[in-house]
Amino acid sequence: MIERKAAKAAIKKALKRSRVVVLLGPRQCGKTTLARQFVPADSVNYFDLEDPLSLNRLAEPMTALQNLRGLVVIDEIQRRPELFPILRVLADRDPLPAHFLILGSASPVLLRQSSESLAGRQETICIGGLTRSDLDTKYHEQHWLRGGLPLSFLAKNETDSLAWRKNFIQTFLERDIPQFGIGIASTALGRFWGMLAHYSGQVWNAAEPARSLGISETSVRRYLDILDGVFMIRQLKPWHENLKKRQVKSPKIYFRDSGLLHQMLGIRTMKDLLLHPKCGASWEGYIIEEILTTAEPDDAFFWATHAGAELDLLLIKDNRRIGIEIKRADAPVLTPSMRTAMSDLGLERLLVLYPGVKKYSLARKIDVVPVAGFSSEFRGRIIKEEKFRRAQG
Repeated sequence: MIERKAAKAAIKKALKRSRVVVLLGPRQCGKTTLARQFVPADSVNYFDLEDPLSLNRLAEPMTALQNLRGLVVIDEIQRRPELFPILRVLADRDPLPAHFLILGSASPVLLRQSSESLAGRQETICIGGLTRSDLDTKYHEQHWLRGGLPLSFLAKNETDSLAWRKNFIQTFLERDIPQFGIGIASTALGRFWGMLAHYSGQVWNAAEPARSLGISETSVRRYLDILDGVFMIRQLKPWHENLKKRQVKSPKIYFRDSGLLHQMLGIRTMKDLLLHPKCGASWEGYIIEEILTTAEPDDAFFWATHAGAELDLLLIKDNRRIGIEIKRADAPVLTPSMRTAMSDLGLERLLVLYPGVKKYSLARKIDVVPVAGFSSEFRGRIIKEEKFRRAQG
């Protein structure tokens, strides 16, 4: 088993300060494995709502839960949304005999009852699959190709990984989506999902896929929101403010898991990936997911103007603006877009991430940083700036 230190530490911290912790992420991303490191699967405090025995134990939920002590885990909560009001009552007890770790495979928007019933009582943690920081550097190329879903990444060979991902997509469409109460034909959503692979890394425009599928733009937007809500797709929001420039105001589309993107594109090997027209977009989306996991920003955007200036990622952290450019190049150089982003967005710093090993400066506050060194560079700079601000009073 691969140790996921960062995710485990985040859950520990959340459990110390919150009565209910909601751990969200896509299916098969490792939520259950993490939860079982806190409560064993055979414990009376563990409920797996895909297990008929657990469902029988929760036939009378208040009776089953009210006398438990310590940490209680409820896995796949989206199967029993009627539990949320009961959890609210149990979380309001004083003194509090039990904390709750709830696992789900849908966003808070789809789990609407969670945000309504547990407001002020819960802390939400979103995770994906395995991250680069979970792995030795020798596995990073394999991680990009296969993605972070553990059973895909850990498969014996590429053939087994591809077979697992193919089955995952089919099962997800035919079984999981209906379980969320989403009434869309699996074939229609599957065609749309496959079409999105060719839009990865691009600004979203609903008109073209709507024409191709023969459905309305409203339906296409709904399909996109569904795949976003179950953590398959990321809609990266555009940043726009009162500048004297026409700015892009539609989101960019990325696959959250690079392995699923490659499956949709028919990419089987590393050679296929490096020669594919979507190689650059795949790398960009892959690194964006790593950055958002590592940096834990308060918010994240991309920025682009109709005149051609753009920034891959704008991170808002403690009211500071930090720009990120992602370049799959041997030696990135300073571009007009970088200078424009620095001045127009008021960036405190701009980091240009690339797959090399050497850090160097392009201009004042603009540095090229290896992808592998992003975490220490980002956190180190944030800590230094915070100490400086405190010293200044």
